Amino acid sequence: MRHTEGYVSHEIEHGIATIEFFHPSSNALPAAILTDLAKTINDVGIDNRVKVIILRSAGDGPFCAGASFDELMAITNEAEGKKFFSGFAHVINAMRKCHKLIIGRVQGKAVGGGVGLIAATDYAIASESSAIKLSELSVGIGPFVVGPAVERKVGVSGLSQLSIDATGWRSAEWAKRHGLYSEIHSTALELDDSVTSLAERLAHSSPDAMAQLKKVLWHGTENWDVLLSERAAISGHLVLSDFTRNAINKFKTKSAK
Repeated sequence: MRHTEGYVSHEIEHGIATIEFFHPSSNALPAAILTDLAKTINDVGIDNRVKVIILRSAGDGPFCAGASFDELMAITNEAEGKKFFSGFAHVINAMRKCHKLIIGRVQGKAVGGGVGLIAATDYAIASESSAIKLSELSVGIGPFVVGPAVERKVGVSGLSQLSIDATGWRSAEWAKRHGLYSEIHSTALELDDSVTSLAERLAHSSPDAMAQLKKVLWHGTENWDVLLSERAAISGHLVLSDFTRNAINKFKTKSAK
């Protein structure tokens, strides 16, 4: 699925589905990309040819820059705001409900919603350059939609650190130490070798056993359809504030220089 800017693609080979997303703005996540990601994950998740899924972004730069600032600035009312942030909720819930284990391939930095995507994978393998940041509070919002997924991996303390120090990066080593990353590697070759090796092993494992394992691993999240929708409404309200508008404009002006 290709758009004027960016795409979501997938391919299936030997029981392994690889889902890739791309956007020219550091793999940001506008609404169209979020919609396609959720649909692709849902479709691949019920494809009997697929035993395991790899989620990755394109290129060798940032893994994901999070929400599209242009689309945030275009929101004019709370209904539009909730709809936009529900895009992140739909992707996380698609990953949660998918019966297949999802391996995250993280080749670079992740911000905001990108951290949420990583947290919603079942096993994330990253490069040493894959620092993370939840920047939402710095623009007057908060990581409300992705928060439950991040908290599930790094705990309340880790989420608090990331959320409150919204301008500070946490290293890949920090993310591994707190449970977000399962492995970190020093080169792209080592990263890809590890992702491929794990995917191939899982492709030869019992689909029923993996489905039951995933169900156990996600136990306690059954209320997330409602919870993440409520969180999207919070973000949809806050994004309309003058604080957020001014903060995003300042960031865009600074980035353009």
